[in-house]
Amino acid sequence: IVYVRGVMTLGRYCFLSIIDYTSTLPKIWWNQNRGIKSYLFQSAFLSITVPRSNSNIKSLQPQKKNRLGMEKSPYLLQHATNPVDWYPWCDEALEKARKEDKCIFLSVGYSTCHWCHVMEEESFKNMEIAEIMNKNFVNIKVDREERPDIDRIYMTFIQAKVGSTNFETLQTISTIALKSESHEIPSLECSHICTQQLTSEFEPKFGGFRSPFSMQSPKFPQPVNFNFLFHMYTRQPNEELAQHCLHMCVHTLKKMCYGGIHDHIGQGFSRYATDGEWHVPHFEKMLYDQGQLIKSYADAYLVTKDKFFAEIVDDIATYVIRDLRHKEGGFYSAEDADSYPTTDAHAKVEGAFYVWTAMEIESLLNKEISDESHTKLSDIFCHHFNVEDSGNVTSNQGAHGELRGKNVLIMYNAIEETAKHFNLTVEEIRMHLKEACSILYKARSARPRPHLDDKIITAWNGLMISGLAFGGAAVDNKQYIEYAADAAKFIKRYLFSETKNMLFHSCYRGENDIITQVSTPIPGFLDDYAFVIKGLLDLYEATLNEEWLEFAEKLQDLQNEYFWDEKNGGYFSTTSDDPNIILRLKEAYDGAEPSGNSIAAENLLRLADYLTRGEFKDKAVRLFGAYRHLLMERPIAIPQLVSALVRYHDDATQIYVAGKRDAKDTNDLLRVIYKRLIPGRTLVLIDPDQPSSRLLRENEYLNNMKSSDSQATAYVCKHRTCSLPVTNPEQLATLLDKQR
Repeated sequence: IVYVRGVMTLGRYCFLSIIDYTSTLPKIWWNQNRGIKSYLFQSAFLSITVPRSNSNIKSLQPQKKNRLGMEKSPYLLQHATNPVDWYPWCDEALEKARKEDKCIFLSVGYSTCHWCHVMEEESFKNMEIAEIMNKNFVNIKVDREERPDIDRIYMTFIQAKVGSTNFETLQTISTIALKSESHEIPSLECSHICTQQLTSEFEPKFGGFRSPFSMQSPKFPQPVNFNFLFHMYTRQPNEELAQHCLHMCVHTLKKMCYGGIHDHIGQGFSRYATDGEWHVPHFEKMLYDQGQLIKSYADAYLVTKDKFFAEIVDDIATYVIRDLRHKEGGFYSAEDADSYPTTDAHAKVEGAFYVWTAMEIESLLNKEISDESHTKLSDIFCHHFNVEDSGNVTSNQGAHGELRGKNVLIMYNAIEETAKHFNLTVEEIRMHLKEACSILYKARSARPRPHLDDKIITAWNGLMISGLAFGGAAVDNKQYIEYAADAAKFIKRYLFSETKNMLFHSCYRGENDIITQVSTPIPGFLDDYAFVIKGLLDLYEATLNEEWLEFAEKLQDLQNEYFWDEKNGGYFSTTSDDPNIILRLKEAYDGAEPSGNSIAAENLLRLADYLTRGEFKDKAVRLFGAYRHLLMERPIAIPQLVSALVRYHDDATQIYVAGKRDAKDTNDLLRVIYKRLIPGRTLVLIDPDQPSSRLLRENEYLNNMKSSDSQATAYVCKHRTCSLPVTNPEQLATLLDKQR
């Protein structure tokens, strides 16, 4: 939904900031002090102060392209035929504003955002509104996924300027985070505070954690909370508080999977639910959610051994590999919420691709399950997924009533209840539901698909590498690990410049699936480096191929060079060499994505353990000190950083396996390790066939850890003390379980 945040004057520029994708806020009037008319931006509708009517507002879509027609970003290209005289973010636009002494109209969004599409239809395609904008402003469009640095700067200003209670948590974070660095390491007390704060926000019926903006909805998955809570559980799993941490994770993950936020037909998860039951989603699917949720469901599987969670790992991986993967290994950004309901429709509708009428389902599944039974496949499916003749979406759900009479599939009961209801076995119900979903998937595939944002973002690919590598090892699927390795190779080939010694933020799919770049590639941001380093470390542990460890180290050195704040500690989000970035910010909030600083802290500790580079650990210590006040006062805002701090205090569990990489006995030991959730783990393979291993060269004590009687052998070390060598997988399992 679009709202005016206010006018800001910084240096020689005066900015009017419009953010296209935020949650509901009170309507705000803005009066331009140079005599321009007043405007009201409300619920994604731009209105002149005179009443709107069909007679005085015309919505036209000229075919002539504006300056955005030369861009690569799918979001900017969507606005290339607007009558608004859009500029991309560039020197030309800023210079024009300076010369003509005009305000800049800054509009920020992304290609799969539903409300951005509404804003375009109601405002930016309107000739009268475009005329006003073109006359009085220099209009700039920014893809927030392409330029998160610009997005953060002006969102930060708006939050500080407006002072809305909708941003109370973020304002608190900004205030606390700006306090000076402390050199004192926060204690483990902050982990207990974080647990208490998450417990107070937990919703016991449908799981999840209350949003700071609303007591019930929208509901976001927030994998950073799962990461922290699973970590706390593994430390002392038999304690009552640890069991509650586990319950909050498992209950929420199950309710999410049962809900409409999960695509029961085509797999994967939508960005968030608009209600407290995870029922009606905002239908866009984001790559960063898929990558993180694979890890969350893999964690749940490792802890509970419940195959249900392993199936969801497969579910998410299937969707991403099938629908979001470029043939050379990189992953696309997102799929839109909106699509045409029919092939001859002229307007897109949110959720059209995903929802069903009862009549459609009954027609497609109109077959009896056996000759002896009068039960139809549709009966089982409609019961299990709560399909109703009049639709299962209430009148206050969905935008503009577009979902009225439609069904968003949701499971309120487990499969055992459905089996009992139809007097069938669980396996029979499972078989019938699988057949029904297959039929509906085929039918749905004939519908017009939502728009695919085929921009390939480095940071989000890092999260996907991490999810596939960790998840593949957890569910013992080597193909997932191979896809993760392909994505890492893609980054090395297309998103890392050896000559410039830097990561790029994104690249694009051109004609014939050829990977292309903009004329001046966007340099990588902190998140690009931190998330890719994390992905490479997880990929190293899944493959034990030191190539990925060495690439991670190289990127960490570059991250330290480009982003480190030598004065106050921590990392800036941007480099210092962009003349148009008026403020370097530090991100200190773990939200839908973790912050770069939170991930960087864990990366530094992991690399320090692997490479015995003390300066990495020193930087982690300074990073914790930089956010000491936030860690102690509001740790719920940064659970991922709290988890890294817990790792620092607990010291890593170091596991060394001596044996040949492809030997059965070596893999038997590795499988035991991969089947356990050990958050503070480092894993090293001492392969006699790899005498040139860098880890062996630089860690002399590793040469003393040899296989016993030519059998693969494991050593488990903590607090500088190592176990006796073990060769039996059962003994290793017992040893690892005792370490918790």
